[in-house]
Amino acid sequence: MRLPFLSFIMAPTFGGIQEHAEKVKECAWIFQQAVECHVNSHCSSFDELRKEVIHLENEADIIKNRIRSYLPRERLMPVKKMLLLQYVGEQDRILDAVVDSLAWISYRSRESVPLELHKDFFLLVDAVMDPFEEITKMVTAARKYFQRFSEGRRNKVKEIIRAIRQQEHEADKVEEMIVQKAFESVTDPISLFHVVRLAESIGAIANHTENTGDIMRSMIAH
Repeated sequence: MRLPFLSFIMAPTFGGIQEHAEKVKECAWIFQQAVECHVNSHCSSFDELRKEVIHLENEADIIKNRIRSYLPRERLMPVKKMLLLQYVGEQDRILDAVVDSLAWISYRSRESVPLELHKDFFLLVDAVMDPFEEITKMVTAARKYFQRFSEGRRNKVKEIIRAIRQQEHEADKVEEMIVQKAFESVTDPISLFHVVRLAESIGAIANHTENTGDIMRSMIAH
C-alpha cells in the first residue's frame, strides 16, 4: 500500500516537471511559427522566433536543474530517482530537438525546401505538435495520480501514453513520405541531404515525446 505522505514528497518535484512541460509546449507553438516563416517568402521573423525558442530553452534548463537539485537524498520515494531523472532528461531532449531543427533550417536559405514539399513539411510539423499537447496532459494526470495513487488516475495516464505513441507513429509516416518524395524530386545532392536531415530532425521531436511516455509508464508502474 502506498503511504499517503509520499504524495507530499512528490508534489514539489512534479510541480517542477509540470512547469518544465509548459515551457516545452510554449516552444512548440513558436517552433511551428518559425518553420512556417522559413518557407514563407513574405516572413522575415525567423531569426527572432529562433532566438525566442533558445531563450525558452534556457529558462527550461533552469527549471530542470532546480528539479534535479530538489530531489531528496533519502530513498523513501514512490518512484525511483533514476526514473525521475531519466524522465526530466528526456522531456528536456524534446527542447533540444526543437532547437537543433531550427539551427539546421537556418544553415540554408528558404529556397532549400522545395515548393513541392512545403505542404508535407507543414503536415510533419502539425504531426509533431499533437504529442506536445499530450505531454502537458500526461504530466498533469500523473501529478494527480501521485496525490491519491488511485487506479482510475493511473489508467488515465496510460491512456494518454497510448495516444502519444499513436501520434508518434503518424509523425513517422509523414517523415517517411517526405524522405521518399525528396529522393524522387530533389536532384541536387546538398539540397537532398538538407531536406532529408531536416525531416529526420523534426521527426526526432516526436520520438523524444514518445520516450517520455515510455518512461512515465515505468514511473506509474512502481
